[in-house]
Amino acid sequence: MTPANPSPPCPEGIEETIIEHFWAVIPAGGSGTRLWPLSRSARPKFLLPLLGKDSLLQQTFERLTHLTVPSRILVVCGPAHAAAIARQLPDLPTENIIVEPSPNGTGPALALASALIQRRDPRAVMGSFAADHDVVSLEAFCGAVRTAVATAELGDLVTIGLTPTRAETGYGYIERTDDIRLETPTGTAYRAARFVEKPEQERAERYVASGKFLWNASMFFWRIDALASEIRRLQPEISTGVRKIVSAWESREQERITARVWATLPNVTIDQGIMEKASRVAVVPAEMGWSDVGDWHGLGELIEQDDLGNSVRGDLVQIDTVNSVVWSESRRMVATVGLDNVIVVDTDDALLVIDRSRSQDVRQIVDLLKEAMRAKLT
Repeated sequence: MTPANPSPPCPEGIEETIIEHFWAVIPAGGSGTRLWPLSRSARPKFLLPLLGKDSLLQQTFERLTHLTVPSRILVVCGPAHAAAIARQLPDLPTENIIVEPSPNGTGPALALASALIQRRDPRAVMGSFAADHDVVSLEAFCGAVRTAVATAELGDLVTIGLTPTRAETGYGYIERTDDIRLETPTGTAYRAARFVEKPEQERAERYVASGKFLWNASMFFWRIDALASEIRRLQPEISTGVRKIVSAWESREQERITARVWATLPNVTIDQGIMEKASRVAVVPAEMGWSDVGDWHGLGELIEQDDLGNSVRGDLVQIDTVNSVVWSESRRMVATVGLDNVIVVDTDDALLVIDRSRSQDVRQIVDLLKEAMRAKLT
């Protein structure tokens, strides 16, 4: 039988079979402060067309339609972004946009999504995918997901680990063992030894040299019943609270009960609250050209560069400018002279100029603006 919402044809080399009982959840939260002033709380980076004509959210959704149908994709977001998400994803059923009353970490968000999926499909395997990441190889992505889903069917909690390309200190790491959990035609799953939060440079270099550590890209998979069991064991407050919310879902009391209970739930990520403490965790190593599009330096590496190493979006006239990122959203021409390793971002109401090596510090500007009560700029 043809699905009610068929996915687009797969590119050559990618298996077209939709995975039975596979549900995808896209947590769409955060404001992307390291990409200020382009990314704001009202228009965060996942809603922006940073890499092509489609937004990062639209690209994430499109990737997932090669693995499941739109009716089995959910987006969890805040009230401020629900309308924009509905506009950007017209194929997504409106009831699949789950609005959380306030930001509260991915732990409660994914626990609620999984409980709602369980009502509709008790046999479901669920995958979680960030709304604002970039993937170059769709074939590698689909293959890794298929292996992860097959492993999750065994009852493990599973993550995809990305083969590191450098000793990055801004990412978490996963150490894998040599104990093979499952081999499939599209990849191999290993038992995971531990998760490590962002290490300092020397440790990161040792991790990469060992060949046993992978970047944690927060792509997680589990059978719905397996996740529910771990939440009851590790996060009982979330388990109890989510059950109360789901019992009132689609009733007249839904909004009131959700808001009241949500405020009492622990603010915890799924990584720290569940995955790092779970008893059976497997990891699927993959190389797919992944990036979290986290800051202006990283974004500059993803867009086309000229012969001088400059990444440019907008009208630039330059003299002796090299290795820089220039992004203009205004109609103004940008002129630079003698700059090296600099970022210039021009919007209608703000101009950012920063040393490219300090691109992570942009979030501190947002903090200062919040302290100064300049909310319109954040």
